[in-house]
Amino acid sequence: MGETGDLLDGPRARGAFLLRVLMEPPWALQITEDAPLTMVAVLTDGSWLRQPGEESRRLTAGDILLVRGATPYVLSDDLTTPPDIVIGPGQSCSARDGRDLSGELASGVRAWGNHSAGRDTMLVASYPEQAQLGTMLGAALPELTLVRGSDSPLLPVLVAEAARDALGQEAVLDRILDVVLIAVVRAWAAEAPSGVAGLQVLADPAVAEAVRLIRSQPAHPWTVDALASRAGVSRSVLARRFQDVVGIPPIGYLAQWRLSLAADLLRDTDRTLAAISREVGYASPFSLSTAFKKAYGVSPQAYRARTTA
Repeated sequence: MGETGDLLDGPRARGAFLLRVLMEPPWALQITEDAPLTMVAVLTDGSWLRQPGEESRRLTAGDILLVRGATPYVLSDDLTTPPDIVIGPGQSCSARDGRDLSGELASGVRAWGNHSAGRDTMLVASYPEQAQLGTMLGAALPELTLVRGSDSPLLPVLVAEAARDALGQEAVLDRILDVVLIAVVRAWAAEAPSGVAGLQVLADPAVAEAVRLIRSQPAHPWTVDALASRAGVSRSVLARRFQDVVGIPPIGYLAQWRLSLAADLLRDTDRTLAAISREVGYASPFSLSTAFKKAYGVSPQAYRARTTA
């Protein structure tokens, strides 16, 4: 099981946020989004990335920003343009005086900006839940990553599809987004220095074995003791190293993996909730429903209805 392969097995977007941003100079966006991961694909030359304490960088078409959580940054047409629009948690959008701009700057299907034919264009996509991104990928990436010159052939397809409003379009966009993100992370991993935190996320043999067991046998009644025994280390050693490498305890990772699989089965199959519960390791449909609603905010039935409509 390769390290990068496991990082890239995580993304499973479901109802991801996608928006085409169309801006005409002068403009500047101050951003403190709080999604587990936001991807900004730069589609035209000439904009700038500004970060607190970092050297400003000029962006060109094909550049991709990967931003974790509420990492602050500014995108603008010019280094001298002061931020006049604030993008906050939950994709909130306001002027510097607090006035809501969400509706005022909407300009079509998944489009937003100060001009419908603006010179500077970007595609913004956010994973709304950590479980959809994957714990290991989330732990591996720096707070802000700039990948220069992405050559993913599906990026133009994603941009084009984001402008469409067709039956099942949300599911189409989710699947394309996953593939584009995988291509971008693969490009980043190929160029990043070997010592970058997170690239060694599965370098620990004991943690790698525990992850393999969980992924290959999600319905098994795993305990930390059982995983440690199979991995050839003590319970305390596995618990500590798993937390250090993956970012959550082994049983927390098991729960996330089971719910991710359950979401896939709800969306992609017509299996009953009872059958899905057994397949992913929950004792009953009730226990799965309780855990699922806590993680995704809706019941399994509501999630199925929303994602298969």
